[in-house]
Amino acid sequence: MKVKAILVAGGYGSRLFPFTKYTQKTMLPLFERPVIDYALGTIRRSGVKDITIISNQFIGQIAKHVGAGFKGEKIHYVMEETPTGIAGALNLARPHNEDCRLLIYFSDNITTVEMEEVVEQFNSSEGNPGCVLLAREEKNPEAFGVAVLGDNNKVIDIVEKPTNPPSNLAIGGIYLFDERFWQFLDEGVAERGDDFSISDVTRRYVKDGSAALLAVGEETWVDCGTAESLLQASIMARDGKLNPKPHRD
Repeated sequence: MKVKAILVAGGYGSRLFPFTKYTQKTMLPLFERPVIDYALGTIRRSGVKDITIISNQFIGQIAKHVGAGFKGEKIHYVMEETPTGIAGALNLARPHNEDCRLLIYFSDNITTVEMEEVVEQFNSSEGNPGCVLLAREEKNPEAFGVAVLGDNNKVIDIVEKPTNPPSNLAIGGIYLFDERFWQFLDEGVAERGDDFSISDVTRRYVKDGSAALLAVGEETWVDCGTAESLLQASIMARDGKLNPKPHRD
């Protein structure tokens, strides 16, 4: 069962106004390349060949830039006409991504972590491989989903944007899920309604005992959703610390 990817690049991009009045936030520059090239680079280097891109009214800009993809790839474009939350956006991609395992990548996140090995494990696993959560130590984790750690530093719960974070371990916007993802999403939406977040899905895997953390460690993970962080990431890209290339050289 092969892993497919959903690249979520929707929403209003309100943290990057006024630039996002005229362009999709993933088309903003990180030094010499747009943000989306770095996200796609991570996905492509992991070996995933089937990619769905969800975006807003500027999806035509992305489609013009990315095109039909490289040889052997399938690129699907899905327009989110009106942002209705994470579940609504993901469900738009559902027709292209059922009965498979998923790499779900929220486009604000740029990382130097290479995922080829863990994606291959998901591709080759005969049983349900669970989920893998990208995690890093964060000085201000209250802006993220935060891991609750138990004995032996094993994750036992995830709290979304807590006022008093139970740890400094933030869960990033890059996830691997097995084929139970849509079932858990539907159950989470039924239970939480408009308050649903992606943490409602990851929490199901945690409670099932099938969630693993992929710690960033000395690698890099940057949230490019603000002007300040976009500048920081641009400097890193200029210095060669971020890689937009589809293959390792």
